[in-house]
Amino acid sequence: MTHVQIEILIRLAVAAVAGTVVGAEREMRDQAAGLRTHILVSVGSCLFTLVSVYGFVGFEGTKSGIDSSRVAAQIVTGIGFLGAGAIIRQGLNIRGLTTAASLWIMAAVGMAVGVGMYWATGFAVLFTIISLWGLRPLRRWLHRQKRVDEDLE
Repeated sequence: MTHVQIEILIRLAVAAVAGTVVGAEREMRDQAAGLRTHILVSVGSCLFTLVSVYGFVGFEGTKSGIDSSRVAAQIVTGIGFLGAGAIIRQGLNIRGLTTAASLWIMAAVGMAVGVGMYWATGFAVLFTIISLWGLRPLRRWLHRQKRVDEDLE
């Protein structure tokens, strides 16, 4: 294996681990998009990014000024479509926004891993877990405060 091939395998593995961490939290909350979905989104976006970075180097008939950001733009669009499918309206309530957002961030994480931004990946996963899991007590407290304020009116 070449150095580049080893680096690509490492990046795909890091994307899978990042998807596992966030997907496990979603799985524990019995969300529609859980462990497998988050891993697939993260690894898939990582692979698309890797293909855009490494896949067209020296490709016959291409110009030297290939714009690899076009692939990134299509990942964002595709994930937006996937996330929209996770959003469900039930009467006046809307469910699935957090799931859609977690899929969106996992696509960004996969892209970051794909270009080797491991430090950004680590912080993004940390902030995502804090948002999904760590902020739950604050959210419950805010909802209690809202009910208290409504009772006082």
